[in-house]
Amino acid sequence: MLSRSVSFVAVTAITALFMAASSAPTPLYVVYQQAWGFSAATLTVVFAVYVLGLLGSVLVVGALSDHVGRRPVLAVALALEIAALVLFLLADGVTVLLVARLAQGIATGAAITTLGATLVDLDPPHAPGRAGTTNGVATVGGLAVGAVGCGALVRFAPAPTHLVYALLLAGMVAAAVVVARMPETSARRPGALSSLRPRVGLPARLRPEFLAVVPTVIASWALGGLYLSLGPSVAATLFGLRDHLVGGFVVTLLCGTGAVTAFALRHRAVPRVLLASSVLLAAGTLATLGGIEAGSVALAAGGTVVAGVGFGAAALGTFGTFARIAAPAERGELFAVAYTIAYLAFSVPAVAAGVATGLVGLRPTAEVYGSAVVLLGVAALVAQGLLARRLAMQGRVSSPVAAPRS
Repeated sequence: MLSRSVSFVAVTAITALFMAASSAPTPLYVVYQQAWGFSAATLTVVFAVYVLGLLGSVLVVGALSDHVGRRPVLAVALALEIAALVLFLLADGVTVLLVARLAQGIATGAAITTLGATLVDLDPPHAPGRAGTTNGVATVGGLAVGAVGCGALVRFAPAPTHLVYALLLAGMVAAAVVVARMPETSARRPGALSSLRPRVGLPARLRPEFLAVVPTVIASWALGGLYLSLGPSVAATLFGLRDHLVGGFVVTLLCGTGAVTAFALRHRAVPRVLLASSVLLAAGTLATLGGIEAGSVALAAGGTVVAGVGFGAAALGTFGTFARIAAPAERGELFAVAYTIAYLAFSVPAVAAGVATGLVGLRPTAEVYGSAVVLLGVAALVAQGLLARRLAMQGRVSSPVAAPRS
């Protein structure tokens, strides 16, 4: 049986692996379109199916690990992810691609809520709050690695629609072996069947601080949806950068910067991190829009880096807040609610943007989408300011990503 410290590292790696697998298809969509000749509308359906599966999974099984334990849910999620990757390897048309993406969405939804709760369970006593930092870094870092790694394989390696999935498949098999040797971190308790009823709710005591960070969750994940859905297309169509590696790098410029930021700010007070994230998300997105309007790659890239700093700060601050406020029996449910909101913010605007691109064109769609993110960043700034004032009035000291309740 693995020790708790080794298990913590393993769960971190598995979190990054799932996120890398979720972003890996992004640079391949253009390849699939060229090979199979489907439309932009079909591409939007492929994106929507993944999110539909993920949200359904989060709503149904998001709190299940609080009742049956973390390991059984992780084992099933890994088995389904492995099946999805096999389907990707065998895909010869849109139908199999849709089924594979749906299965991957279901697997990812079950995994991310359980992995987040497991990290909090394993938070080391000598380093309280490490789970919040680690979850934030692993999530955005995994997205970055998946996108740029797949883009590099498409650009330089043979079998572009197969090799990336073979590598991910090997990683998932190794992850399944690791999970089988991990200690169980959550005691079984009654209510497993009733927990499967889709519902979104939180204990009343968690709501004030949770609701205060919701605008930050929405702003940051909506920005991520913009880059993962339209980023490569904007680079190719509006800036003439058609290299597949560049398409992956667009995502990595946001998410990779975010991962480095989340790690660098890990000792900063959470309220201050959240305030900074809101400013940077809005300012960076505004600068990127200026780059699109002026046709300046440098300005758009610089704006993306600034937005990426905000993206990473938002991930650190929100995950840190969730890790701190939840008791052990509430963690699965809390992460289920958080990821439901996050992926709705990630997917609904992106799907709408896919439809709008076909109707009004890519440039107006990107400009409207980006402007909405700027406004969301301003709303997040207001919400975080109100939270900081409330905490100050209560005499509570701002702390780094604080220790979770046990």
